[in-house]
Amino acid sequence: MNSNRSSRRRFLKQTAALAGVATGAGLAVRGQSAQAQHLHGELPRRGARYTIDHMTHYTPLQDYAGIITPASLHFMQQHSSEFPEIDVRQHRLTIHGLVDRPLSFTVEELKQLPSVSRIHFLECHGNSSPAIHGAGDPNLGLPVQFIHGMTSCSEWTGVPLSVLLKEAGLQKEASWLVSEGGDAGKFSHTLPLAKAMEDVIVAYGQNGEPLRVEQGYPVRLVVPGWEAPFSVKYLTHVKVVDQPYMAWNESMNHSVTRPDLRDKARWYHFQFGPKSVVTRPSAGLEMLRGYAQITGLAWSGAGVINKVEVSTDGGGSWKEAKRHAPVLPRAHTRFTFDWAWDGQEAVIQSRCTDEAGEVQPSLAELSKDWGMHLEDWKKTPRPRAIHFNAIQPWKIARDGSISDAMFA
Repeated sequence: MNSNRSSRRRFLKQTAALAGVATGAGLAVRGQSAQAQHLHGELPRRGARYTIDHMTHYTPLQDYAGIITPASLHFMQQHSSEFPEIDVRQHRLTIHGLVDRPLSFTVEELKQLPSVSRIHFLECHGNSSPAIHGAGDPNLGLPVQFIHGMTSCSEWTGVPLSVLLKEAGLQKEASWLVSEGGDAGKFSHTLPLAKAMEDVIVAYGQNGEPLRVEQGYPVRLVVPGWEAPFSVKYLTHVKVVDQPYMAWNESMNHSVTRPDLRDKARWYHFQFGPKSVVTRPSAGLEMLRGYAQITGLAWSGAGVINKVEVSTDGGGSWKEAKRHAPVLPRAHTRFTFDWAWDGQEAVIQSRCTDEAGEVQPSLAELSKDWGMHLEDWKKTPRPRAIHFNAIQPWKIARDGSISDAMFA
């Protein structure tokens, strides 16, 4: 490994350690986001370290425009204490299991194969968790970044996984894959073969540059529209199997129970439902009287966002917002809505409808679907939830302060 690459690894480790902050302290700042020094200038602080072996970075949704998340601001969920030391010249991706011809590829060999570049969002399955609402400032709550910022949208470049699987030759019994990463814990996840053959990418590029270490350098899976754990980073093995292997993270760390599941645990969570959030104005920012353009993001694992609506009276009435091109399947969609604030209390929120006709639910609708009562969300600790996509209300007070009103 050359000295430049080693220096870059050391720098990333040092900055990741320095970035750690407690999410409940000093995160809601009226008028501006907390700032931290960065090589490319002033960028929002976005790090949090919960334990010695778990690092998380959030995307500052309130601070960027358009739909493409700069690679340096892409959210990160790291399941080990350090980034792996990988020599790209030695790294190999092996396709094996129920195949006719086991194959092994270097990164350079992958780059010689047919490639695609597509824009897709990634989202952590625990993004927008009910446990986050109400944390931070006791009056305002946390900023949108720390509630909904575990989603990002990038242009991913790489080889369709289907190309590699077809070249290896799938056997008749093949129905699932087990993907494994080269990090210290060898993070692994199972994936239905049908999805792998549809649109999954073995990515080596992000937004026109090689993957960064924190995003899975040198190659990772990108599984469009599905929760991020399927998009295994530092990819080393794809094993073709005839059944789900129920890796530890699936059966223990990512499983949930709910009343509607009737005392059973759900281990697999695939496609995300429709979701949107107003990013400006939002909690932690300050509202000024007069014209204010409401802006935000909408996305769905089902495909294209067909409509976004905005309410400025807490859901009493809705008006259609403008969707800005490009409007792409399984990608963030930027929306705006023209509004004038009169200085009175208001509650603003958005909802979206995807190409499957599914509408983003209110908290009451989501609770009913899950067999829960609204009061359940106010208990301490709050119920654990995965794929939580309830409509996000922001309350604007007369003094211009904005607070999280999800469970108000």
